[in-house]
Amino acid sequence: MEARVERAVQKRQVLFLCVFLGVSWAGAEPLRYFVAEETERGTFLANLANDLGLGVRQLSARRSRIVSDQNIRFLLLNTLTGDLLLNEKLDREELCGPTEPCVLPFQLLLEKPFQIFRAELWVRDINDHSPVFLDREIPLEILENTTPGAAFLLESAQDSDVGINNLRNYTISSNVYFHINVHHSGEGNIYPELILDRVLDREVVSELSLTLTALDGGSPPRSGTALVRILVLDINDNVPEFVQSLYKVQVPENSPVGSLVVAVSARDLDTGSNGEIVYAFFYATERILKTFQINSTSGNLQLKAELNYEEIQTYTLTIQAKDGGGLSGKCTVAVHVTDINDNPPELLMSSLTSPIAENSDKTVVAVFRIRDKDSGNNAKMTCSIQDDLPFVLKPSVENFYTLVTENPLDRESQAEYNITITVTDLGTPRMKTQKNITVLVSDVNDNAPAFTQTSYTLFVRENNSPALHIGSVSATDRDAGANAQVTYSLLPPQDPHLPLASLVSINADNGQLFALRALDYEALQALEFRVGATDRGSPALSSQALVRVLVLDANDNSPFVLYPLQNGSAPCTELVPRAAEPGYLVSKVVAVDGDSGQNAWLSYQLLKATEPGLFGVWAHNGEVRTARLLSERDAAKHRLVVLVKDNGEPPLSASVTLHVLLVDGFSQPYLPLPEAAADPAQADPLTVYLVIALASVSSLFLFSVLAFVAARLCRRGRAASLGGCSVPEGHFPGHLVDVSGTGTLSQSYQYEVCLKGGAGSNEFKFLKPVLSNLQSQSMGRDVEEYPSFQNDLGF
Repeated sequence: MEARVERAVQKRQVLFLCVFLGVSWAGAEPLRYFVAEETERGTFLANLANDLGLGVRQLSARRSRIVSDQNIRFLLLNTLTGDLLLNEKLDREELCGPTEPCVLPFQLLLEKPFQIFRAELWVRDINDHSPVFLDREIPLEILENTTPGAAFLLESAQDSDVGINNLRNYTISSNVYFHINVHHSGEGNIYPELILDRVLDREVVSELSLTLTALDGGSPPRSGTALVRILVLDINDNVPEFVQSLYKVQVPENSPVGSLVVAVSARDLDTGSNGEIVYAFFYATERILKTFQINSTSGNLQLKAELNYEEIQTYTLTIQAKDGGGLSGKCTVAVHVTDINDNPPELLMSSLTSPIAENSDKTVVAVFRIRDKDSGNNAKMTCSIQDDLPFVLKPSVENFYTLVTENPLDRESQAEYNITITVTDLGTPRMKTQKNITVLVSDVNDNAPAFTQTSYTLFVRENNSPALHIGSVSATDRDAGANAQVTYSLLPPQDPHLPLASLVSINADNGQLFALRALDYEALQALEFRVGATDRGSPALSSQALVRVLVLDANDNSPFVLYPLQNGSAPCTELVPRAAEPGYLVSKVVAVDGDSGQNAWLSYQLLKATEPGLFGVWAHNGEVRTARLLSERDAAKHRLVVLVKDNGEPPLSASVTLHVLLVDGFSQPYLPLPEAAADPAQADPLTVYLVIALASVSSLFLFSVLAFVAARLCRRGRAASLGGCSVPEGHFPGHLVDVSGTGTLSQSYQYEVCLKGGAGSNEFKFLKPVLSNLQSQSMGRDVEEYPSFQNDLGF
């Protein structure tokens, strides 16, 4: 068991010596590991956990794994131990070919949390390939009179290894005629030359077979051999000579495959086989062999593959002409590839600024560079953008351009510009490249909010509930973002006595207006103020609009009876002679309503009567008249209840009680109507006398007052050329009457009553408000928007 463990340890040590694994800790990234190609699968390379300073448990917990760009799983990570193992044998020649060093990048990916460590696996070459000759047998013909020191170029061997393991030397089998001279080319290759040491004698030796050995620099070195068969020919004293030693040709890069590049020509003065010439490349590189081919008989050089000026501009070829006697001559062909316009211009964007402020002037929006891989006029370029844009292109050094705003921009007119940059070369045919860029314009606060209307008219019915939404104002701002966010506010009223803040409020966010308290049409018919709209830009901009709030009347005032007075004092008694004709004016109920419009249209009706059918009330003017002739059987005392009702919705009403005393004449004393008549037989005589006296005095006083008022009214009527107390002839709709010009009548109005005498009856002919002052101009302006009616009442 111990021997087995010891062998395992020794084996691991041997593997360590072969792997030469190393990591550079000089602070350079990525980590580097070295391994020799053909190392066995499963070989330990390193412990990644230790190299990265991570715990072994972290590799498993953070879900670590190895990824590579080549998608080749050439490495294996043991997440339990952190060991990095070789997952498969590596063939450096297959992976990297002639490239040295052979570097395979890979990454250690940790998912939780996400983290990447970069590393490289450097695959070292081992000497696992021997030099190989393409031809195992190399024929060589030499004239017998060849001068010693003549050199004969032999075929080179190929070795897939690199570095020190590549081809290093040539040897030839021991002989007395030749030795090998090794030459180094400019590209790092070596090729053998056979040098003649002594004159050949065809009669002595007509053929020689020598072994050419190619050796690499490995340890131990590997080799490859080829057989050199030398035929000694009869004398050939004329060497093929080319017409030109140097051929210079120009070939367009778009020449098709198979096209003729140049025809080389050589001549030999010998005859027979010594004068027959064969053309071939003399030590051509692999790239030349892939690109060109030569006709061995005619010497025509043709294209074997397409040319690309951008990759190679010049080819230098050496062509050998060998005659049948083994002599050869050489010439050089210089092929210059001419450019055609086969590459479109390129635009390389260096920087792009977007968005840009709309008030920016002469601002650099983009910086870019243009280039063209062609040459000459094909590489000359012009750059342009659309004509209808507020931008300009400014050229700079080294084909750099800047895109600059020509004038300040306006985001409200256009918030986004799609710019097409066109780059065109001057080749034939011309080629162009276009690149589209989008430039956004950011907003600045250069637009004040604008109301949708210069003035707003809102309506609200009186007695509204507090915090009632009565309407909205709206303003828009053409700016964007915070610059377009509008805040609404009430501006101080022009009238400092107007308590605007306690009447109306506005929602600062949406412009909704609210009535803060119940409004009273009778106290305030219209409210006018200004609102402001301010944006949230810096500096803030604002605008104003006029708001007029019109208060609409509601039926909130019951009719008020002016006559007869209902003040709780002694009731008013109307005297009616028993001789009165039907339609006799008993009295007139005069009432007013504090509302307006149809809410102030009053109608009258008889609600209760002591004797129904005896009296009637005119609905449109409140006149109480007799409905029929009076008789002796009619009671002397009557109590009438008159209902006064407006035309509101719902209607409001008031009632008044009239006491009517039927008398034989106005000279007869009358008594107030008691609620319950006393029995005369049981009444105290003194009390009866006192009541009669008091009633007489009161009647005389009332009659005097009425006569005085009537006289005054008649005199005023005559002074105004009215010819007495006239009744207005205004039309009243239906059974309704309006008691004021504005549909309402304040309680401060004064009334004058005129009494006109007539045959057989005394009638009230006038009840008219006497205004101490004309209505104010503003009240008239408000009233114009509503129906008005006459305010005269006639009896």
